[in-house]
This record gives sequence, structure tokens and C-alpha cells, in this order.
Amino acid sequence: MSEWTWEYEGYDADGERLREALCTLGNGYFATRGAVPESRAGLVHYPATYAAGVYNRLESTVAGRRVANEDLVNLPNWLLLRFRLRFADGSAGPWFSPDARQLFDHRHSLDLHRATLTRTFRYQDEAAGVLGVEQVRLVHMADPHLAVLRTVFTAEEWSGEVEIESALDGDVTNGNVHRYRSLNRHHLAHVRTGAAGAGTTWLCCRTSASEIGIGMAARTVAVGPPATSSEVRPSRHRAVHRLVLPVAPGRPAVVEKTVALHTSRDAAIGAPLGAAVDRVTAAGDFPTLLDSHVAAWARLWRRADIQVPGEAGRVLRLHLFHLLQTLSPHTAELDVGVPARGLHGEAYRGHVFWDELFVLPYLNLHFPEVSRALLNYRHRRLPQACRAAGVAGRAGAMYPWQSGSDGREETQQLHLNPRSGRWLPDNSRLQHHVGSAIAYNVWQYCEATGDTEYLHTKGAEMLLQIARFWADTAEFAPALGRYRIRGVVGPDEYHDRYPDAARPGLDDNAYTNVTAAWVLSRALDLVRRLPAWRRQELLERIELDGDELPKWEEVSRRLRVPFHQGVISQFDGYGDLTELDWDDYRARYDSIRRLDRILEAEGDTVNRYQASKQADVLMLGYLFSPAELRDLFRRLGYDVDDEVWRRTVDHYLQRTSHGSTLSGLVHGLVLAKARRAEAWQYVQEALEADIADIQGGTTGEGIHLGAMAGTLDLVQRGLTGLETREDALWLDPVPLPALSEYGFSLRYRSHWGVTLRRRSGQLQIRVPDSEESPIRLVLPDRAVTIAPGETCTLVLPES
Repeated sequence: MSEWTWEYEGYDADGERLREALCTLGNGYFATRGAVPESRAGLVHYPATYAAGVYNRLESTVAGRRVANEDLVNLPNWLLLRFRLRFADGSAGPWFSPDARQLFDHRHSLDLHRATLTRTFRYQDEAAGVLGVEQVRLVHMADPHLAVLRTVFTAEEWSGEVEIESALDGDVTNGNVHRYRSLNRHHLAHVRTGAAGAGTTWLCCRTSASEIGIGMAARTVAVGPPATSSEVRPSRHRAVHRLVLPVAPGRPAVVEKTVALHTSRDAAIGAPLGAAVDRVTAAGDFPTLLDSHVAAWARLWRRADIQVPGEAGRVLRLHLFHLLQTLSPHTAELDVGVPARGLHGEAYRGHVFWDELFVLPYLNLHFPEVSRALLNYRHRRLPQACRAAGVAGRAGAMYPWQSGSDGREETQQLHLNPRSGRWLPDNSRLQHHVGSAIAYNVWQYCEATGDTEYLHTKGAEMLLQIARFWADTAEFAPALGRYRIRGVVGPDEYHDRYPDAARPGLDDNAYTNVTAAWVLSRALDLVRRLPAWRRQELLERIELDGDELPKWEEVSRRLRVPFHQGVISQFDGYGDLTELDWDDYRARYDSIRRLDRILEAEGDTVNRYQASKQADVLMLGYLFSPAELRDLFRRLGYDVDDEVWRRTVDHYLQRTSHGSTLSGLVHGLVLAKARRAEAWQYVQEALEADIADIQGGTTGEGIHLGAMAGTLDLVQRGLTGLETREDALWLDPVPLPALSEYGFSLRYRSHWGVTLRRRSGQLQIRVPDSEESPIRLVLPDRAVTIAPGETCTLVLPES
């Protein structure tokens, strides 16, 4: 395989869902899984198409309780195309199935450069002979409403006919995640089908509760020898177009299926169905669409490509490919957030968590318009977050842990443990640190882009309301002389209550408290820096009393951070928990990544142990440089020097099961910053998380977008020590021998195409020629200024 190609040889029923997820094609507006076109949803295959932001809410009965869940909707299947051979006597063979024994030379090839998926195979029919099949598909990047499937049939030493059935199928449900099987999964209603001319079929429907209209139209045509027969057969749930084509050696039969998709959420359309029919009618042929699609991708690669030698570089490019398919420049036109599992499957119901914390640092320096749109998704839901805080008796904004269409809390009330079969309370909605992640993203976006207009308007409104929430949530404890934040859940997620406690929640989660202090201090900085007229306008708009600000200052300096045995405690009382016998559990189970499920199935609970699912305290080292982290703790009145941080890192390295794909990523970057030799094993795990499906079957339910984007940021920010703050680029490169060479370009404020390249112990920075101001570059031992058109070469220390 080349650095731009991923290939899958043979047909493996057990591995199809993983391949389907990794071969998903998309354009930021919609995406289609890499299922074989003739398949229907079942135990092996799961063809599915998802449009960004198309959600629907359904009620189900779970463990005797009525619950409502909102899901990203599986849309009608446009991909469906099957075939069979026809014989001289008028009879026909069976419809082809990939499970047929006569299948050989089966291969899928994902071309990242052209963003196409090619499938080739040969099929042996006992009565006719060998039929070669090649199928090429794309989801168009230039026109986000189009997709194409081109199929070529080649007869080897025989002549006859091939019957093709091309369909739009509205009889679909959400069935990608097995543990959701007992829930209501029928999201589509009022399905209608029809024809719009001899070669065009259409299907329209709407989601049952959110009433989002969906229109699809398909144009299926024969290229080359004309069809001997062509018939359109609309039915209740499927619009079918059947063609019969002659095929002979040297005279292949070619079928092009072009599809258009619109929803009622689209701008500048009348009705989705009419828009889809008009668009597919006007669409060019396959070569024309392929050319414009490849050209659009070439523009993306120029802005975003990353160069790293070897296998690590191949994986990074795959990760970048899936990031751009989920969040492309087309996303900037939509009201959508960052779906944690991309547009690749139905795990987490397509919800938006805190994953933008791992995604936006990369996008900020390549596609800032996309970052801004993703922040606008949060700003539009700021009123909902303020209402949620009010209901909880708090001021400010309390953003939900899981968000969907309208910003209400979408976290499920119960979750299923597949090991025990029991439905358990889900307390992850107490992860209020999502608000700090949003504030962090606002600040980082504005630092990277210099977008003071956003910082002073929408960004300021979010930042101040989140700060307000933390100031009002913090409780003063006279005995400690400090403020406390109680009843929360941290990023770890395993610990959601104290052992034997009646109420969920933990006190003084270190990550939550430190990031809350950071939010408060940034909010105060912003208020001081705002022009007087804007400050007054903003405070009036959000009804912020100036008397609140002194408390913000006090809380930002006196929030409590617990310690035990000379290390930062994950939360108050963490050091009193029992030590787990890790060796015993590793010996008894193939994998202990989901230790929580293992212990619950044994009648125990992970809440009793010093055992974390993923990085929690160490997330602080992921977000902040060592110098920033020391300053944050110093502001809070704690001395966290390099030795304290080293002991803290060591403590949690030994007590984390890495039950999240984000965990290896965070550990890798934290250790790289600390110049630790163990960094590479965690970086490697982060790179392999999805391609090797290290979570044991989860990737088939959707890729892990935060982890994929995070590996890109690990090179861009982790290896270079790159930070954007104080109107400068800060660099502090770290040595990681396995990734000693790399190169990428970035957009810093008004400078497009700034390139950084590390090679042979040197780091080269080139600023493209322009009329813009020079860039200030700050290193640990000096500061330099690089003017447009200049190149700066830094000699790096050997260790």
C-alpha cells in the first residue's frame, strides 16, 4: 500500500463493520459508510448515510422506565445496487451476494488523495462464466449534496446480459449499535417514492418527531452499450430502477448512479425533494464529477496535509482524511457541533461531547472558519445552557455533557453493561467541565486567529457566562479557607460517586477546579481588556453586576486542589480508596480497558478503587504548557514544581486502564512534553486505536474523531511545543526519536501557508511572502521575528 492508499484484501464477514467505518466517505454535509452496495443491514453489513445535524427523538421503555433519546438519524439508503445474470432462455440467476462461494480476488482500495473507494472482484457463475466487477464511489467534496457510484461489469470469455437493480431504500432503522437494539429505532415517517423521467427515481420522507424533511433523487444510466430494457418501479418504501445490459468480452457494461440529497435544514431551497431532483438532473457525468471532486480535495490537502515518514505518517493521513470528511469547509455553513464518532456510525447516538477540545486546536490553524462555525453551534445554545443553570439553581451557563439538536442535556439516564446485562444509572451528566472546554476553545481560537471581533462579542458572552457558573457553583468552606466545587464527575468517568454514597458526584475534582480557575482568570482578563463601551454593552446584555467580579477574582485564587502522598489527587478522598490488584485482573481478563464493566459484573464497583478509565488530572498537562501549569497552581497558592508533576504523572500511569481512545493520546502528549521515553508507546496506541480497533468492536460503530484529530495535534502542537498566545508563536520542540522528522503548513492569523519542517536536528520555519506584519517567534532561550518571505532555521539540541 502506498502512503495515500488503504487496501483490504479478501472478504471477511467478521471484519466488515470495521472496514465499513474506516472506508466511510463524506464531505462535511453528509457521509456514507463503506458497505458493499448490494448489502442490506444485518449482522455482517451496515450500509448507512448520515447528514450532519439531522437528529430525531424517540421514546422507549428501558428497565420499566420510559426514557427519551435523541439520535443522529440513519437516512434512506442511496447506495443500494445489486445485479444478477440473465440467460438466453429468459431465466435469471440469483442476485449476487458477497457471501457466495464463487467470489474471488475481492479487494477494497481507499484512495485518500482522490477520496474514492474502489471495490474489485471476480464472480464465477457456473452457467455463464467469470464476471469481473469494478465499483468506484465518491461523496462529492465540491458539491456537498451529490454522491456517485460507477459500476463496470466485464465478461470473461462469454456473452450475455446483466440485470441491475438500483434503488433508494427508505425501509431503514438505526441498528448500528447492538446494545441499543431494545430501543425504539424507527426514525423515518411518511416515506413516498416516485419517478422523474425515464432514468430518475426519487424518495422523500421526514423524521418522525423533529419533522426534518429529506429528499433524495437518483439518476441511473448505462454508459456505452444501451440497456435492452429499463423500468422504474416505485413502491411504498423503495424507488427501484431496473436495467438489463448486454455484456461481452471487450464490451463491458457500465452503470453510473448519481444521487442528490437535501434536507429541510438546507439554506436557499424550496423543498428538499424538488431541490434533490433539480440537482441530480443538472449533475454532470462521472468523469466530470470526479474531476471537480478531486480538485476540491487537492485544495484541502494543500491547506492541511501533514508529512511524517513511514507507517505513522500513513495513519496520520488517514486520521486527517476522516477529520476533513466530518468537518470540512462545508461544515462552516451548517449549525452543527463535533460528533464524537464522526458521521461514521451511531455510537453515542451521534451526540456532541467535549471532543472539540481535541479537534479545534488543529482546525484553528488550518480551517479557522470551521472552528468559528463550531463555536457558533455552542453560542446558539447559550440560552439553553443558561436555562439549565437556572433550573439547577445556578447563575451563568451550564452546558450539557451530551448535546444534539437544541442544546438540552442529551445524556442517557441509563446505560447498559453488556457483561452483566444490567441497565445502570448514568451520572455522566455531572461532567460540568464541558463548559471549561468550550471556554478554552473560544480563547484558543481567538489567540490563533486574532479574531478580536469574535472574542469581544459571541466569545465574550460564552466565556463570561461559563465563568459566572463556576463562581456561583463554588462554595466557601471556612474550615479550609478555600472554595470547593462539589457533586461533579471528572474526565475519568469511572468515578461518579463515593463508595456507598446515596448521591452521585465527587468533590473538588482537580481537573474541574483548576480549569474553572483558568476560566475565571481569563474572563477577568477579558473584561479588563475590553473597550469601555463594549464592556458596558456586554455587562448590560448578560445582566452581569459589576459587584460579581471581585468574587470571581477571589474564587479564581482560592479554589481547592486536593493532594495525597505528594501528588495531585484526582478528587477529594481519592487517596483513601483501595488499591486495585492490577496483575490479578490482567491475568483473569483478556482486556481490562472497561474495568468498570468487569467490576460491576462481579458485583463490585470501580468507585472503590484508585483506578481511572482515562486521563483526568493529566489532562491539565495536555491543555497547558509546563510553565502555564505552574503559573495556574501558583495563582491558586500551590507550588507544583517539576518533581510534584513527575510524581503525579507516575502515580496515574500505574492506575489507568485506558478505557477511552483519548487516554493514550493524552498520556503520549503529556509524556512527550516531559521528555519521557515512554511517550512513544502511548503515541503508538493512539495511532492504532481505530485501525486496530483496540477497544474491541467499537470502531465499527463509528470512528473516534477526537482521538484522530488529537494525533494530528500531537504532531502539530505536542512535538513542536507550539502555542499561540500573547500575539506570538511559541515553540519548544521535544525529542521523540520515532517521530524525529515531520512537516506541515498552517494558517496563523493573516499568514496563509506558514511551514514548519523538522529534519536532521533542525527546525525550519518559513513565512510566505505577503504584505502582512512579521511573526514573532518565542523559544525557551530567545525570541526572533520572521518577516514575510523569510525562512528561519533553528538548530535543536540532540537530547
